[in-house]
Amino acid sequence: MSEGILQRLSEGIVLGDGGYLLELERRGYVQAGPFVPEPSITNPEALANLHREFVDAGVDVLQTLTFYASEDKLATVGLEGRVDDMNREATRIARRVAGEAERDVLVAGNLSCAWVYRPEDRETHRRTRELFDRQLDVMTAEGVDFVIAETFNWLGEAMIAAEAIKATGLPAMITMGPDNDPNSFEGYSPGEQVRRLADAGVDIVGANCLRSPRYMLPIMEEMRAAVPDSVHMAAQPVAFHGTDERPNFVSLPEFPYELEKLTLPRAAMGEFARRARDLGYNYIGSCCGSVAAHVREMARALGKTSSDEREWRTRTGIAQSGYELHRMTEQ
Repeated sequence: MSEGILQRLSEGIVLGDGGYLLELERRGYVQAGPFVPEPSITNPEALANLHREFVDAGVDVLQTLTFYASEDKLATVGLEGRVDDMNREATRIARRVAGEAERDVLVAGNLSCAWVYRPEDRETHRRTRELFDRQLDVMTAEGVDFVIAETFNWLGEAMIAAEAIKATGLPAMITMGPDNDPNSFEGYSPGEQVRRLADAGVDIVGANCLRSPRYMLPIMEEMRAAVPDSVHMAAQPVAFHGTDERPNFVSLPEFPYELEKLTLPRAAMGEFARRARDLGYNYIGSCCGSVAAHVREMARALGKTSSDEREWRTRTGIAQSGYELHRMTEQ
């Protein structure tokens, strides 16, 4: 029987996967703007192949492509009638690809902000819980190892997700999405956010999305200092640059059609993985913009895969590649 997520975290670092929706949009399978996760039902092999890329890069966990797969969100593009199908197929695809791996890869069900919650309106609290429960009913029936609920700006909505996951009996990982103002929309500081989540019994807490490593790391330091060392910590930044004025890449004019201008080099994500480990984070992943090359560099930085490459050299003293040509002329 495979070790669960909490056992793995107690023994060392767990490497999460990378970004899905923006990469699938770049490949032509998702519409920019609504960013609904329809490839699970419209192009299942495109999704399966992206999962495989992350497995080959060295990840320990695959997330189901169920971010934004809630009824009210899907209704914006006329797909509200496919919510169960989308959650079911996304879970089956992730489960199938994990089963193909030569090592034991866990599958995490994914929940996200539902764009319904309003703190002053109790009816929206009920509706948010209903949307989460519907997704969880399908995902748990198909078999997920734990649940990741992510990218929350309202702490109150994150708390509703915590209650919904707790009702399934599965381990919960909940991460907040720090906007340009890193405080939650209620005004709670990053440290207070994770303190309240941990006090509510959430197993793994932290931050994800919206910010690059440069702008995520200070928040991570505050979060780590706010809870006991026994609390598992997670971080999944984006692989896009932000600015001092707008660290949230979604708020930049390049989003969503000129993101190529903002993409981080793979080495930046490898360096982030090392710094996150040194801060005491033991679930280290990445989010939007992070593709297999970024994740592979993170795996190498964390010792998940070998950094050794086979030796190669010209046998004639004449360059056999452009790379070699310029290195030879620079010596």
